[in-house]
Order: sequence, then structure tokens, then C-alpha cells
Amino acid sequence: MGGEARRKKIIEILQQENRPVSGSDMAGRVGVSRQIIVQDIALLRTSYQNILSTNRGYLLYHDDQEPYCARRIVKVKHQKEDIVRELDIVVDAGGKVINVIVEHEIYGRLTGELMIRNRADVRKFMHRVEEHQTRPLTDLTGGVHFHTIEAENEEILDDIVRQWKEAGFLME
Repeated sequence: MGGEARRKKIIEILQQENRPVSGSDMAGRVGVSRQIIVQDIALLRTSYQNILSTNRGYLLYHDDQEPYCARRIVKVKHQKEDIVRELDIVVDAGGKVINVIVEHEIYGRLTGELMIRNRADVRKFMHRVEEHQTRPLTDLTGGVHFHTIEAENEEILDDIVRQWKEAGFLME
């Protein structure tokens, strides 16, 4: 299978799945290495802006199919042990955590795609952090970071921000 046909197949796979598809899974489906998939995804992103890389794999993000219509970037600060509480506040209120962003003094803006929609996603994320013994991006900035959050409406986002403020996470 040539490169163009393979990339077309990758888009078909992403269109058929409702969940993130890992690079290894996709590589097995099209018969190439995971590294080739990473390169193909990079090429596809130049024309398909809605391909997200999450901690669980690649996802085709359909704006017209998402019930989320309100979006906000919020600055917060907390310690590593507060990550679960911070994320649970969002999903319990009916929101989704799109990403985490840090502004590093040397490397500039660093973004990690999260796509956390529920408590199960929170637990999977934390399990991966612990399993791989990685440090969260916020360790680079003393706990200061931003999250892009989405919800069905502005009232839900207001509630999330209020709860973060009550928890002492919100930076104004």
C-alpha cells in the first residue's frame, strides 16, 4: 500500500472509531510500523486540523457532532496531588478537559492533549502517569498551568471556575 492510500485508510479508520486509536493499533491495521503512522499523522494534520493526539491515541474531532459549544482557557495552580480533584471538578460538572498548557521560560508554550470527558478518563490518565513514572507538565512551572475546558454552555463553565476558585486552584 502506497503512502497516499495508507493515509486515506488512516482517515477511514479514524472516521469509523468513536474512541482514540493507538499508533500501534493503527500500524497493525495498515501493516506498517508505528513510526510510519506518526509520520503519516503529521502529514495528515496539515490538511485535517481536527486530528488530535491524546494520551490514548489518535482521534478525529468532529466539531459538528460535539455537544460542547462553550470553550474557555483558564489559568490554575496546584500541586501534583490535586490533579485528580481538579479534573474531577470539570467532569462532574459536565465539562471536558481538552488540554493542559504551560508557558515555559525557555521552551515557550507546551501543550498536552488530554480529552478527558469523565471520571474513568481521569483515572486512566493518572494510571498512565504513575505507570510510566512521568512528571506532569505543571512540574516545569511550579504548578502553574492553563486548561482548555469545554461544556454545553457558559453556565457550566462558570460553575467549574467557581469550584476551582473555592478549591484554591484558580489564578486570576
